[in-house]
Amino acid sequence: MSVIESRIENHLGRIIINRPDKLNALNNEVLEKLESSILDFNQDSSVGIIVLQGAGEKSFVAGADIAELSCLTAEQARVQSLRGQSVFNLIEQSSKPILASIQGFALGGGCELALACHIRIASESARFALPEVSLGLIPGYGGTQRLARLVGMGVALDMILAGEMITAADALRMGLVSRVYPATELNTQTNKLAETILSRGPKAVALALKSVRDGLHLPLAKGLEQEASLFGLIAESMEAREGTTAFLEKRKPKFHRS
Repeated sequence: MSVIESRIENHLGRIIINRPDKLNALNNEVLEKLESSILDFNQDSSVGIIVLQGAGEKSFVAGADIAELSCLTAEQARVQSLRGQSVFNLIEQSSKPILASIQGFALGGGCELALACHIRIASESARFALPEVSLGLIPGYGGTQRLARLVGMGVALDMILAGEMITAADALRMGLVSRVYPATELNTQTNKLAETILSRGPKAVALALKSVRDGLHLPLAKGLEQEASLFGLIAESMEAREGTTAFLEKRKPKFHRS
């Protein structure tokens, strides 16, 4: 049984972390195959969006595999942290939107994995935590950096220093996730959002993603300058011509994927 299942469904690349007996905990094999799947989907022109989820109903990803972390030297731990960060950076830098569909536990490395995705959708039963301090550790796969950028330093420190679990409703309130649905509707609603994004101009989606992502690490003036440049780039494209013409003609646009 593969620890990662990946398939393409009508331009949607689906990645399922498949270790339900371990609550889909991350280990080095999962990281390696997750990296490979993301690279494959980014290179496949037929894929317009990626959905990432965990197998079963109990867990998205319930953290890193503690057995692999318990006896590391300082140098081994540093290398392991850099390895996880490298895979999660690949997710964050994906040219195609990546949606995390979260049910059950998203703890430790699982929460950090969700943070690396562009959009997070959760079931009402989802639970989030960065509990590393309770193990005498700190988050090492980007949690101390991405969470503060997403929800602010005070809220992030509350989660990280207390290490307590929060509900999906709490996560929605603080902006950790953007949508919450009953567990029975999560897959349907995730697919619905993915299909909506797929119906938009593919080049426009990619450039909007780039503008938002890059702008987070730029001064406002530089971010606005880049936005104007990307707006100019897309405005003269055939995709923009089709989209604006369709609007004026009161019809649905017919966008094409390369």
